[in-house]
Amino acid sequence: MTKLSGTKLFALTAAALMATSTAAFAGDAEAGAKEFNKCKSCHMIANGDDIIVKGGRTGPNLYGVIGRPVASYEGFKYGDGILAVGATGKVWDEASLIEYVADPTAYIDTHGGSGRSKMTFKLKDGTNVAAYLATFSTMSDEGASDDGAEAADSMDTDMDETKGQEHNQEGEHTQSGASN
Repeated sequence: MTKLSGTKLFALTAAALMATSTAAFAGDAEAGAKEFNKCKSCHMIANGDDIIVKGGRTGPNLYGVIGRPVASYEGFKYGDGILAVGATGKVWDEASLIEYVADPTAYIDTHGGSGRSKMTFKLKDGTNVAAYLATFSTMSDEGASDDGAEAADSMDTDMDETKGQEHNQEGEHTQSGASN
């Protein structure tokens, strides 16, 4: 049996932890697209005039949230607690978003802010939703954004099959199973 030095043991342990933590946050973007239905009553996903997922405006637009500084969506009126978190320089990544949606107020209290969050909704497991939102990250390449759009189209297709065809804001049919 070979004896490892403290440095080698530390390096191996760190590598193992990094590998497992990356795998722990590897969500399913397609499943997240369906789970996002819970979020769209308050949030939309829109890139300028291109509305990817219609939703409410109670919460900020979530296009590009992964990689964006906390509490920085222009024009949205954030609460003092999340603004304090944003003032620390924290940037949203999948892990922090998963933590936030599990308990928004606890997240604020442990990351530089204090007080209740305006977001009262909690997701027991936000892993898939975080993976879905990561596909719209402005930090990712164009291919990743296309994957997110495909997941959104898949979600729209599933909804169209059960509710009939829906129309977008211009009155055009949304994609319903046929490829364009």
